[in-house]
Amino acid sequence: MPFRSVNLDLKVKKLDQQKLKDLLNRLAQREISVDGALAELKNLPYQDLGFAKIDYHRSLRCGFPEVVFCAGKKPAQVAEIFCRLAGVHQTVLGTRAGKRAYLAVRELCPEVEYYPAARCLVHGMPEKPAFSGRVLIVSAGTADLPVAEEAAVCARAMGNPVETLFDVGVAGLHRLLDHRDSLQEAAVIIVAAGMEGALPGVVGGLTDRPVIAVPTSVGYGVSFGGLAALLGMLNSCAAGIGVVNIDNGFGAAALATAINRSIRQFSQ
Repeated sequence: MPFRSVNLDLKVKKLDQQKLKDLLNRLAQREISVDGALAELKNLPYQDLGFAKIDYHRSLRCGFPEVVFCAGKKPAQVAEIFCRLAGVHQTVLGTRAGKRAYLAVRELCPEVEYYPAARCLVHGMPEKPAFSGRVLIVSAGTADLPVAEEAAVCARAMGNPVETLFDVGVAGLHRLLDHRDSLQEAAVIIVAAGMEGALPGVVGGLTDRPVIAVPTSVGYGVSFGGLAALLGMLNSCAAGIGVVNIDNGFGAAALATAINRSIRQFSQ
């Protein structure tokens, strides 16, 4: 296979080793604190592949490694970026990945897992959650599942315990009300809904938990590819709702992770 010809030399070309040595010497001589050294490490350079600049130190700054957005990239490019990251980080995530991208990555990283419903690639899915707060993923209808599944896989990869609650939209509200305990027990709730986008407002009126609303592009003509749901969520009268972009399950998972990380940090 042609993808095996990729040279996975993990040397970071732009890394100034003398600056790193000087930093370590200053730390050893107690001229700088451990926190100060970590702050400087967060600004270390990247690896330039020509078609991509890989940021190996994003996890130091943002809490999770650089995520590969696979759509629009050639399969060989996805494979090289993803597998270089996998050589450095325990967990690597790729989103919006098609079958061709998965096959290309698998040639270089046989351990990669593919989640077709979510269109996600994961190398090193955590065996145990890093956070105690559960993220509840709620979908209004079965048609919203691709976005909800993306949110679920991404949230798990980022270290969250995840529970799912699917097909509980406002057309049959009793289905949601049967799970009020789950709403109260979650730390963060992600709600994916298309059509008029009413479900996050309903959920927000039933719980004091932060609600992340994800409008989906599901709906008939005047839904305008999810714009109607987006505007409905932005105009919700329920308080405590944040809204991400249309079909952005990944963004919702990243925000839920940031909330969980803050909960852990400030509870210690």
